[in-house]
Amino acid sequence: MNNNGSWLSERTVAAERAAGAPFDLSACVREPIHRLGGIQSYGALIALRDDTIEVVSDNASQLLGPGAVVGAPVSGLLSGAATAALAALADADTGQTAMMPVALDGRPFDVTVHRSEGLLVLEFEPAAPVTTPFTMFYAPIRSALVRLQAATTVVEAARAAVREVRAITGFDRVVAYRFESVDGPGEVIAEETADGQEPWLGLWFPATDIPPQARRLYERNWIRVIADVDDTTAQLLPAAAPPLDLSLSVLRTVSPYHLEYLRNIGVASSMSVSLLAGGRLWGLIACHGSTPTTLGPQLRAACEFFGVALSLHLTALRERDDTVARERARTVIARLIEPIADSMVSGWSDPAGLDQVVESDAVAVRLNGRTTVHGAAPGREALDALWAALPPSTVGEPWHSDRLGEDLPAMAPFTGAIDGVLVLPLSDTGDRVVWLRRERTVPRRWAADPARPVVLGPHGERLTPRGSTAVFLATVRGRSAPWTTTDLAMSVELGRAILQVALAHTRRLSSLNTELSRSNVDLDSFAHAAGHDLKEPLRGIANQAAFLIEDNTDGMDETTARRLASIQRLATRMDELLNALLYYSRLGRTDLHRDRIDLDAAVARATEIAGPRLEEESVRVTVAPSGTLLADPVLFDELLVNLLVNAAKYARPDGPRHVEIATAEINGEPALMVRDNGIGMPGHLREQAFELFRRIHPRAPGVDGSGAGLAIVRRIAERHGGHAWADESPGGGTTIWTTFP
Repeated sequence: MNNNGSWLSERTVAAERAAGAPFDLSACVREPIHRLGGIQSYGALIALRDDTIEVVSDNASQLLGPGAVVGAPVSGLLSGAATAALAALADADTGQTAMMPVALDGRPFDVTVHRSEGLLVLEFEPAAPVTTPFTMFYAPIRSALVRLQAATTVVEAARAAVREVRAITGFDRVVAYRFESVDGPGEVIAEETADGQEPWLGLWFPATDIPPQARRLYERNWIRVIADVDDTTAQLLPAAAPPLDLSLSVLRTVSPYHLEYLRNIGVASSMSVSLLAGGRLWGLIACHGSTPTTLGPQLRAACEFFGVALSLHLTALRERDDTVARERARTVIARLIEPIADSMVSGWSDPAGLDQVVESDAVAVRLNGRTTVHGAAPGREALDALWAALPPSTVGEPWHSDRLGEDLPAMAPFTGAIDGVLVLPLSDTGDRVVWLRRERTVPRRWAADPARPVVLGPHGERLTPRGSTAVFLATVRGRSAPWTTTDLAMSVELGRAILQVALAHTRRLSSLNTELSRSNVDLDSFAHAAGHDLKEPLRGIANQAAFLIEDNTDGMDETTARRLASIQRLATRMDELLNALLYYSRLGRTDLHRDRIDLDAAVARATEIAGPRLEEESVRVTVAPSGTLLADPVLFDELLVNLLVNAAKYARPDGPRHVEIATAEINGEPALMVRDNGIGMPGHLREQAFELFRRIHPRAPGVDGSGAGLAIVRRIAERHGGHAWADESPGGGTTIWTTFP
């Protein structure tokens, strides 16, 4: 926004002035297009309050009859049953498809209904003598949707859509726009035209062609129809300031600026179908006719249905593409983690490969005051200016701009060298990763042809794409390709991976951490394969063994039966190991939500789960009076459950069995102590006990499980920045310590 609060940037305003256009484009932006005080005159409007007509269009009495006047009861037009049905339809939340047919003195009308500012708004459109019901459109719409589902890319879907919409509506031109961003320009990505029409495929139209208030209305209404650009508006009576809000109206009159624009490009009638993604305007299907065209409610409903279906399909295609891009970027991140970990000690020597995580012209990494650049470097002066101009940021939360010279005026002199940045802060001291993009003006083809004469209208030459090349290019100069939600998500994911490695470096030597990072990446990859590739055939093995036993109950020899039972038992054991591995892997990616932990309450929750095992082994649990710990409640409970179950598994064979739980302080850090008097573990095996699937008492009587319990305990402690280890308990047994810095 400029300093006048306008949606137009200072660059756009300056471009308008430089082009010498006498028209003030900001007037379009300020225009309240939902309160223009009129409707398209091929229909009529009445608005009711308590069954009394409070607002009418000035053609209502002529079109509907003498009873359609302000102050008259609606019963002079409609029966009580019809009025009640229309009111119920308005409350049914069916959008612009809230329509029912009525007859006034034998004349058929289609009435569309909605509520606005406490009024029940009825819009009457003369119906054809024989109306075409929606069911007549079902077969062609269904066939069109089947063909649409076959499209495997966004562009293919858009091409299929414009073909089908043109076939349904008969418009001369049907195009699909895709907006570059929420408030950005639009590109024509698909087109179907009648013979002799000028092609628009691949053209860009400036953002100012659809100002923000128009975009908001497109988000609220799937369909917008303009029957005749030369229509004489039917004004609302009585005149009011402001006029009635017609945001949901199907007959709402059209901005004179937009009508002038349509006339200047040779359009006599139009229809727009919104394409939404997450409730925001992603694109439009725009239909243009060379003659006035009135579309009935049934045809509009069919087009609206098609627009909803197309939006859902486009969303699915984009989500698929985003998923593929994110998986590809995650693979790159996993590959980069190890060399990043190696170089973090002395500095980041080579950021090569980070441009595969987020597409960019260059990547700059700043660590400990030193900057390393990979790609098309913008120059030291530009980077120094960028470091000085960047706003304060939070570690792990990216900041981005695709118009850097506008968002950070200090960077305006470097337009062309740096026009877009995505900044990932790594620390509070200025360490960061920055992806850089340059200006993107090519290969855009703007909807302008300087060789053709400007089509003049009463509002001046600006209201046409003809002859406006200089303005269009000026408004996008200094802007890069916008950063997508996938770009932002992958930068955050990279930041999390980097911060995890940095945290590990504070605890271990460089060589040990490199090996740990490699192991973690390998473990995550294996765990993914185990969960999604191994469990299914494993279940198949167990099921087949069960089928063999069931099918051969009488004729199977003892040895075969024993072997099949062994297969089932081993498959079950393998399934338990895979489940433990998957959980262990997920711990490394779980977001922490720290809270103050009350130890008594946490032990009570844990014993609800571990209680049966403790009772089975007659293990008594005591909690020493102590303070609190700051930890993730869910993970802390999981840690306690594992330790209590372990205490039950390895309880001493005779005598009283007990577990003591308390908080303590180890080297100034808060810690949890869980001490049992069980069978203990040899000193030289205590560290091995924390390895995944390592059981140091494999033949202990009654011991089962996967051997992942202590590994999970250590993983949870490390996720909190702490550590876990084992000591011998006084008098025998094991004491497990976990710290929570």
